[in-house]
Amino acid sequence: MFYTQERDKLRQFYVDTWRKARMNAPLDAMETLVARVIEMHPEYHAMLENEKHLGNEYKPEDGETNPFLHMGMHLGLQEQVALDRPAGIQAVYQQLGERLGDVHSTEHAMMDCLAESLWVSQRDQSSPDEQAYLRCLQNLLLK
Repeated sequence: MFYTQERDKLRQFYVDTWRKARMNAPLDAMETLVARVIEMHPEYHAMLENEKHLGNEYKPEDGETNPFLHMGMHLGLQEQVALDRPAGIQAVYQQLGERLGDVHSTEHAMMDCLAESLWVSQRDQSSPDEQAYLRCLQNLLLK
């Protein structure tokens, strides 16, 4: 019950933020970050404009991507880069961004490493291995 209520509050925040952004209403700092991520994902705009989708279950086994998880990963990655944690992620982000030419492509490439790191951590019931995560990110520069 708690999980569902918190999930729904978070999803409602995305909807409300997108509504405010479309109306050119003032946004606070977090809303500005969220609105920028939403802007990068036009495929989610219609879903965010129709609140009936807020309760959807997005199951990978059904070939579905959870748009809220996806956008949340963008936000998490952006925070990691801003804090340079793990140390060195800013440099990878900058170098990969120069090579790929845009923020969205850069973040998507890096999110694969983030997803893997989180999956391994969850599977092993351990804290994420920052060094393994950073190695994965650095390997993106070698491709």
